[in-house]
Amino acid sequence: MSPPIAPVGWSRWLVPPAALSIHLSIGQAYAWSVFKPPLEDALGLSGTQSALPFQLGIVMLGLSAAFGGTLVERRGPRWAMTVALVCFSSGFLLSALGAATEQFWLIVLGYGFVGGIGLGIGYISPVSTLIKWFPDRPGMATGIAIMGFGGGALIASPWSAQMLESFGSDSEGIALAFLVHGLSYAVFMLLGVLLVRVPRPRTEEQRADGGPASSAAGPQVSARQALRTPQFWLLWVVLCMNVTAGIGILEKAAPMITDFFAGTSTPVSVTAAAGFVALLSAANMAGRIGWSSTSDLIGRKNIYRVYLGAGTLMYALIALVGDSSKPLFVLCALVILSFYGGGFATVPAYLKDLFGTYQVGAIHGRLLTAWSTAGVLGPLIVNWIADRQEEAGKDGADLYGTSLLIMMALLVIGFVANELVRPVHPSHHLGAVTAQKGAPDVRQQQSESA
Repeated sequence: MSPPIAPVGWSRWLVPPAALSIHLSIGQAYAWSVFKPPLEDALGLSGTQSALPFQLGIVMLGLSAAFGGTLVERRGPRWAMTVALVCFSSGFLLSALGAATEQFWLIVLGYGFVGGIGLGIGYISPVSTLIKWFPDRPGMATGIAIMGFGGGALIASPWSAQMLESFGSDSEGIALAFLVHGLSYAVFMLLGVLLVRVPRPRTEEQRADGGPASSAAGPQVSARQALRTPQFWLLWVVLCMNVTAGIGILEKAAPMITDFFAGTSTPVSVTAAAGFVALLSAANMAGRIGWSSTSDLIGRKNIYRVYLGAGTLMYALIALVGDSSKPLFVLCALVILSFYGGGFATVPAYLKDLFGTYQVGAIHGRLLTAWSTAGVLGPLIVNWIADRQEEAGKDGADLYGTSLLIMMALLVIGFVANELVRPVHPSHHLGAVTAQKGAPDVRQQQSESA
């Protein structure tokens, strides 16, 4: 499947909607916490066990993005979006079968493994294309598309809650909800497959709609060479720490707010908890476009200082006084999730600044292994500690105190890593590496001639 080249006069503003159709669909992953309590009741699972499909999905997201990044660059966005459609929808269908037969391993396999591959390929499918269409505003462009991934739960959370209420929260109702998800997302993702285009080869003349003609200015570093730079691994740490701190709350969002205020005069209902998940999704989505666009103005390093520094403060407030004020708890969680989403949307532009556009999609895919790591760490820290505290007889906010302190420490580590990021040394640039590889051949030829 060859990449579809845009015809003359094609508007670059048609590309973000194509990306959004994919990201809004796969962003359903952030609404997984809505399914956790019903699955735990229907199949007799613990909180740690019910997190497994989500955790494996995030692991496979990072791994498939890392190993498939170069292939996505070579075969183009339409091929990638098609693969994402097939895997993501098939994952839901397998999960539906698992729920109907009460075989939890099938849900883990379907949603986590197969669906996770769709998450990874779908996530990186438009990134390189968007940066090539919008080299003048890479933060905004990737923010628009990746905003969809953060906002997917804004649609999926209330939709899933409504289906569980209508179909029932037993195994059959969960199976039917999974089935509807799989079929509906297949249709919606198909719109992106049909609409996406790559830019035509062009000269240095400006596009008619104001977009710059070339995105190849500045340093150009290959994906293989990027792995040899300290900048890549520092950004890996930055992304991993920021994601771990956010994903721990997001995966446990519905039960967490219920636990925090269970012993108060204003407990949180199941419907209100689902609404909280939707609010977090809105903050996640808004942060992706708002903070990433801000990074075009103040720089990537400065915006990550905000994510990691202010994020630490928000966690401190939740740990100290979060259970005494519901508005404060919600506000701090919303800010944390806006930073979480902003970090995802800003990192492709950060990579473009450091490594250029040559293989930015493949580099981005490799960097997302940090997300895989965080996808295990975040939920594991929060769920495992909460389970242990519950076994010790604790309840309410006490279930999460230790987890919040750990998240603060991780954000501090990420802050330090961001401070250490410097421009990539010219010896790693494409031209320099090519020259270095050619030099021994020249010397060898001279020796043989002598």
